[in-house]
Amino acid sequence: MELHFPRTNGPADDAIDGLIELVGGVEQPDLVREMILAALKAGQEKNDRAHMKLMNTTMKEMRFTGKMFSPYRNIRKVTVFGSARTEPDEPIYDMCRRFGEKLAQEGYMVITGGGGGIMQAANEGAGPEHSFGVNIQLPFEQKPNPVLIGNPRLITYKYFFNRKVAFLKEADAVALFPGGFGTLDEAMETLTLLQTGKHLPLPLVLIEEPGNGTYWNRWHKFLKEELLEEGYINDTDFHLYDIVDSADEAVEKIKQFYKRYHSVRYIRGKLVIRLTSELDDASIEDLSHNFADMLFPGGKICACLPLPEEEDEPDTLNLPRLIVDFNLMDFARLRALIAAINSY
Repeated sequence: MELHFPRTNGPADDAIDGLIELVGGVEQPDLVREMILAALKAGQEKNDRAHMKLMNTTMKEMRFTGKMFSPYRNIRKVTVFGSARTEPDEPIYDMCRRFGEKLAQEGYMVITGGGGGIMQAANEGAGPEHSFGVNIQLPFEQKPNPVLIGNPRLITYKYFFNRKVAFLKEADAVALFPGGFGTLDEAMETLTLLQTGKHLPLPLVLIEEPGNGTYWNRWHKFLKEELLEEGYINDTDFHLYDIVDSADEAVEKIKQFYKRYHSVRYIRGKLVIRLTSELDDASIEDLSHNFADMLFPGGKICACLPLPEEEDEPDTLNLPRLIVDFNLMDFARLRALIAAINSY
């Protein structure tokens, strides 16, 4: 029997509907139906066992990720990256520990890779009750740190790509301390997702060792002298991140991002920006003028009421919002727009 995602499968659709009804308590049954169909179709397509095992493990890991994070949806979280090899007696370790502590004091939770070094420092600072660990199975280095052993908010992944989804999908901010290939990989992936709009806007803070730190400053210099000079990126892309050299400044950058800005959603080709407090008409007019370059021709920025599509997010319905005729191209300028909104 050839299966299709539209409801043209006759008795197979009836059987899937019956299964969903039988187990009960299934939310989003339309999406669950499609996942069941995708599994059945994959089984019909003569995939080898390795491919089927990859699909199976990915589904299981993503399901457990949702289960673990779901109770904390309304608490903002900061993903912290950095070297697993940083020693506790290094100044940057203590700086990261204080960063985690300050985040917890401000009501944030931290997400780390669950290992040692910078990851352990952030978890130590935040404390086990404010910590998540998304660990990875490796033959070396990566074992859960003492803060997370026995913690119900620890998950160990088989696949890096599932772990990466958890790091960024659940984050309201990303902070990077110096590290190795993995740290640079996460830095560039986060930047790529922000630059292309494949991740919603968030603060990306690169934390340099205080005093004479060179790690992120040399990296930034490389981007300017090689990528920018060759035309591979635009100068506005530097709005996507901040380099700081203190835990206090890093926390302030994150807090400032959410001073008035709350969240965004794309609806019918429009960008809806939710705010924690209203902007007056004059300020909105200024934004329309100053950010006309990121609007489609004849577009504008204006205040609006919640749209019907937003009724599935009842927690945001009382928030004031702006509707933006965004060109869906200049995401670095969108980051600058958020900064401007927060500045009023």
